[in-house]
Amino acid sequence: MTNFLEIQDHRIALDKEGYLKDIQDWNEEIATALALLEQIRLSPSHWQILNLLRAFYKRHQMSPANRALSGLVKRKLGKDKGRSVYLMKLFSGSPAKMACKIAGLPKPDNCI
Repeated sequence: MTNFLEIQDHRIALDKEGYLKDIQDWNEEIATALALLEQIRLSPSHWQILNLLRAFYKRHQMSPANRALSGLVKRKLGKDKGRSVYLMKLFSGSPAKMACKIAGLPKPDNCI
């Protein structure tokens, strides 16, 4: 079964877990809509992480799991932002899964 996100008369295909089927469909408007589906209002702090994730994916063609995400954020944005507690406040549940979903990226391989 395919789900859809409808934005301004466009239907964006989502997989059964709510991730974009085609990462090329992503833009900031879609990110905002995906976040709202998860009851998240995107702030500048969220966008820092989302943009960092998209740059990582572009470079490595993979989505990082939680530990790798924490390390990446710590290296790029500082020790305080690289802490799991900080990331969980921004992206509930599994920060890597949630942030990747909103960033329009595939679910990290080793996330359940």
